[in-house]
Amino acid sequence: MFTMRIARPHRLHRLSRRLALSGVTAAAGLSVTALTLPGAAGAAAPHRERPTIVLEHGAFADGASWDGVVERLQRAGYPVVAAANPLRGPANDAAHLRGVVDHIDGPVVLVGHSYGGTVISQAAAGLEDKVEALVYIAAFLPDAGESSLGLTDKFPGSTLGQVIEPVNHTLPDGSQGADVFIKPDKFHRQFAADVPADKARLMAAGQRPVAAAALEEKSTKAAWRTIPSWSLVTTGDRNIPVAAQRFMARRAHAHTTEIDASHAVSVSRPDAVTRIVEKAARTVR
Repeated sequence: MFTMRIARPHRLHRLSRRLALSGVTAAAGLSVTALTLPGAAGAAAPHRERPTIVLEHGAFADGASWDGVVERLQRAGYPVVAAANPLRGPANDAAHLRGVVDHIDGPVVLVGHSYGGTVISQAAAGLEDKVEALVYIAAFLPDAGESSLGLTDKFPGSTLGQVIEPVNHTLPDGSQGADVFIKPDKFHRQFAADVPADKARLMAAGQRPVAAAALEEKSTKAAWRTIPSWSLVTTGDRNIPVAAQRFMARRAHAHTTEIDASHAVSVSRPDAVTRIVEKAARTVR
């Protein structure tokens, strides 16, 4: 599966960690010993740089939805990027996010909220030596062949279909497309019930509509199959049914935490979101 070679310190660490976590060393009677790199002093462990935390927002939100989380992660010493999600479809948006990741030196932890989970699942596929962990915040963890809308409809509980409104438009090729957004007067209760009303009004005004086709487009890859994953499940969610969140987290064998919060948990509970992101970042180091 891999070729043993003297690699960067974080690759050696990842190899040792994965062997230990999988139980391979114990089952085979093997032990992992420290390798001394050229120029290294004795058995001293190499310094591990902190991973860059890349935050991917979902539909009906924007990068500002991460502001409280960004502030806390930066205070803790992490480099952070709150990426702009085009919200056009998993293939398009994953390619865009991969471009962001490719321009970051060193290891990365990808964090996705809502539809952003669909994007990070596809974007991280094949980047196991770069992306050390995936963190899903009230998010989709689709398998190949699944769509965000299909997973929402798989379980009862979502009221999103009752409060969205389409905006039709003509695409450059002359075909018709549609974006969808949450009706502003419904936004607070639907998306951000535990956010103060004045803040929710600002969020409703600045919400980013998503292409309707993006929610129906099927994923082609599922990086959670090969990269350690964490999931924050929101039990007060009216967008993604809590049963759907639990199903996806369980299937991915994600380290799961449940919290009584709305879909806008990164805004209403930034401390809780930051804790799970930091836990993922520390665990894989």
